[in-house]
Amino acid sequence: MTYVVSNIHGDFDSFKALLQTISFKESDLMYILGDIVDYGEKSMELIEDISMRYNVYSIVGEHDYTALRMLSGFSKMLDSGETPDADFITEMTAWCADGGQATLTGFRALDDDMKEGAIDYLSDMALYEEARVGGKNYVLVHAGIRDFSPSLELDFCGPEDFFSEPLDLTKKYYDDKTVIVGHVPTTEDNGGDGRIFYGNGSIAIDCGAMRGGKLACLCLDNGKEYYI
Repeated sequence: MTYVVSNIHGDFDSFKALLQTISFKESDLMYILGDIVDYGEKSMELIEDISMRYNVYSIVGEHDYTALRMLSGFSKMLDSGETPDADFITEMTAWCADGGQATLTGFRALDDDMKEGAIDYLSDMALYEEARVGGKNYVLVHAGIRDFSPSLELDFCGPEDFFSEPLDLTKKYYDDKTVIVGHVPTTEDNGGDGRIFYGNGSIAIDCGAMRGGKLACLCLDNGKEYYI
């Protein structure tokens, strides 16, 4: 089976409960559509777990991308003993206020090898993935595809192109592919009902796990939805 989930945000306990609920096996595949870190207190435990799973593929979200830069800069600062510049302090403060404090706290508790491993994992996250399941084609991104056109080569896009502009769920992007995204919660404050939303050739699966909603998972083989 092939599953998609998004915006776990350090909620390692819910992730473990999800794996148990879907009876996730070595023969299964899972795609995580970004924002694995921040807000929740167990981002480092989550990274450690999924980094050991060859059948789980993570796509970068804006929180992961920012965490990579902040944690890399923090490590370099510790190694060099130099005082960070004002711009870095400003960005670090903003990141901590936007959910990054829990990630930083967890990172500081790691030994040097585990710190390096966490940074390596964040740096290796894909910008997007494509999957074919049950004869259907899917494009998996965190938030959207900036300046989209049917002829756009996704390999030439940068990180900001995939999470700076939320997908327009009323717009048809591909004739032969379904775009699946996270990023924007389908909760009531965004006009949704807190469940997976099916758009015009698109699917939104962030159901606001760290904003009073649930961690959602979709099985692409049979369309079954799971909520933790």
